[in-house]
Amino acid sequence: MRALKLMAPPRQVCGDSPEVLTEVLHDGVNLAVWQRTLSQEVSEFTAALVACGRPLADSLSLEITDAEPELHHLASEFSNLPGYAAFIADVSWLLQAYACLLDARRVGLRLRLLDKAMCPRFHVDRVPLRLVTTYVGAGSQWLADTPLARLQLSNLALEVAEDMIHSMRTGDVALLKGERWEGNEHGAIIHRSPPVSDDERRLLLTLDWLE
Repeated sequence: MRALKLMAPPRQVCGDSPEVLTEVLHDGVNLAVWQRTLSQEVSEFTAALVACGRPLADSLSLEITDAEPELHHLASEFSNLPGYAAFIADVSWLLQAYACLLDARRVGLRLRLLDKAMCPRFHVDRVPLRLVTTYVGAGSQWLADTPLARLQLSNLALEVAEDMIHSMRTGDVALLKGERWEGNEHGAIIHRSPPVSDDERRLLLTLDWLE
C-alpha cells in the first residue's frame, strides 16, 4: 500500500524589506508581512486625522494605467492637515506595487476609520489576495496554520491560546492570500481585527484585486 503524502501547512513570511511581499506569490505561502516604520510625516498626518474625531469611510475603484493613480478624492476633507501629500504618496506607492505584483487592471481601495473591531472572530477571506495596513492603532492578528487553528473556524466555542496569536504592528504592510487564490482553496490565512478598547480608533487601508 502506498503511503499518503501529507501536505505541509501554509507558511507565513515576514521581513523588513518590501521585497518580502513577493513571497506570497509562491505556493505554500499564505501571508507576507513587510515590517516597516512609517515616516514621521505620515505618522503625524494620520495621528492628526484621527484626532479630528470625524468619520472616514472612503471607497474607490481604480483603473490601473501607466499614469499616476488618481487619489485626490481620498480623505480629501483632511487635505489641509500637514503631511497629507506624504500620506497620499505612500498610498499611491502601495497601490502601484500591489497592482504591479498582480498585473491587476482594476483595484478596489478602502480607507476607514474604525472605533470597534470590524471582524472580531478569526476567519478567512473569500478573495484572491488582499493588502492590509494599519496607519493608526493596533494591527491585524493572524494564526500560524495548524489543525487546531482550522478547527477554530468551525467551532465558535473554541478559544485560541494567546501564544498562537501573532499581531502585526502599526505601519506593517501585509498581503493576505484568500480562498479564491487558485490552488489555495483550503489554505487561506486565518486572521481577525484586533481587540480594541472603547476609546481606541484605527485607520485601516485595504486593497483588493478586482480584475
